[in-house]
Amino acid sequence: MSSVAEETLYQGHGRASSITIVPPHQQHQQLRAKRSRTKMSNGELRAHFQANGHSGHGHDKQLQRTQSELVSGRRAGTKWERSHIHFAPLSVPLQRRLQTLMVLTHTLSIALFLGSFFFLCTIPLFWPLLFPYTIYVLLSPAPHSGHLSHRSPFIRSLPIWSLFASYFPARLHRSATLEPTRKYIFGYHPHGIISHGAFAAFATEALGFAQLFPGITNTLLTLDSNFRIPFYRDWALAMGLASVSRESCENILSKGGPNNEGMGRAITIVVGGARESLDAQPHTLRLVLARRKGFVKLAIRTGADLVPVLAFGENDLYDQVTSDSHPLIHKWQLLVKKWVGFTVPLFHARGVFNYDVGLMPYRIPLNIVTGRPIKVVQQQQGSEGGKVDDKYVDEVHALYVAELERIWEEWRERFDVDPKMELKIAE
Repeated sequence: MSSVAEETLYQGHGRASSITIVPPHQQHQQLRAKRSRTKMSNGELRAHFQANGHSGHGHDKQLQRTQSELVSGRRAGTKWERSHIHFAPLSVPLQRRLQTLMVLTHTLSIALFLGSFFFLCTIPLFWPLLFPYTIYVLLSPAPHSGHLSHRSPFIRSLPIWSLFASYFPARLHRSATLEPTRKYIFGYHPHGIISHGAFAAFATEALGFAQLFPGITNTLLTLDSNFRIPFYRDWALAMGLASVSRESCENILSKGGPNNEGMGRAITIVVGGARESLDAQPHTLRLVLARRKGFVKLAIRTGADLVPVLAFGENDLYDQVTSDSHPLIHKWQLLVKKWVGFTVPLFHARGVFNYDVGLMPYRIPLNIVTGRPIKVVQQQQGSEGGKVDDKYVDEVHALYVAELERIWEEWRERFDVDPKMELKIAE
C-alpha cells in the first residue's frame, strides 16, 4: 500500500477534489522539523497533537526524546590508539623475522655464550672439561699471536650474515683499489654504540670485502678482554677477530703474505673507541680523532698504508642519553671507562616486536665507504731510540683527517645526510 492515502470528495458543482491524509509517524517528523525552524514550545506541540486527534502517552515520550541530550562515557581503547609504542604486525615476512633474529643473536652473543658456560658449570659431569678449558682461555696467545690459525672462511661466509647485513641494510663501497702487495690499516669511523657496520663489513663476507679487495686478508680488532670470555672467544677467533693490543697489531702486520712479512694483510681499528661511543647521537658525527695518533705511529712502524673508513648511518642506529641533559651519568660513564677500559652507553632503540622500545637497532641504512689509501714510509728506527718522527706523524695524521673530510663532503648528498649535519673532529 501507499504510505499516503487519497480520499475523493464530491462538492457543489460536481467537481471532484482530493485530500491527502498524512500518516501519524510522518506528521511527527514534519512537526519536529517545523519545531526546529519555528522554535515551537512544548505546549504548542501538545496542543497541535490534540487538535489533530493524535494526543497520548506515546507522543509525550516522543517529546521527551526530542528535548533530551545523549551523554556518553569515554570510548574503550583510546589510550592504546594514542600509545607511543607501535607493535609490529603479525603479517611481517619471514625474511624480516630472520633478519631480526640474527641481529638479536649477535647483539646478545656475549651474554648467550657466557650464560651457556655458567650453565654447564652447574653440571659436575662437565667439570673435568671446563677446568682445563678455562685455564686455556686465560693463557692462550691466539688473540694476539698474529697467526690467525683459528680463522674460518666457512663461518665468515655463512648465509646468516647476509640476513644480518640486510636488516639495516648495509653496503660496502670502495673509493679506490688496494694493491695486495701492500699492508693496510683501516680506520673505522664512527664507533657508534656497537659498531654494527664494522662487523658486517670486516668480520663477515656478507658485503663482499674479498670481492672488492681481492688478495687482502682483513682482521677486525676488538678489546683483549673479549677473548677471556669462555666460548665467545672461540666464536670471535673463528670470525677472524683479534686483540687490539699493540702486540697483536704488529704481529698481524708482520706475518703472513708471500714473504711472511705481512704483505696482503690488513687490520681494522675502530679509532674512536669507547670514548667516542658516548658521543653517538642520531644526526651527529663527532669523531674523537684530534689526539688519536697511536694508529698512525703503528702504521709508520710497520710500513702499513692508512685507509680511512666512514660509515654513514652508524650513529643513527640507537638513541642515547645525552651528556647535556644528564651530566652526572656522563661523569660516571667516564669513570667506568677509566677504571675498566670500556664504558656502558645508556641507549635504546626498537624492540623485537615493537618499533619504539628495546635494545634492537633501528632499521637505518648503513653505507660504509672506504677512502683512498695514504701511503706511509716505514720508520722502524727513528732518531730518538726507536721512536718515530713526531712531525711525520702529524703530517700523516693531517692527510688522514683530510681524506675523511673528503669522503664526507663527496658522498653525504648521495646517502641523504641531513644538510644541517656537520663533521666535527674532537679531542
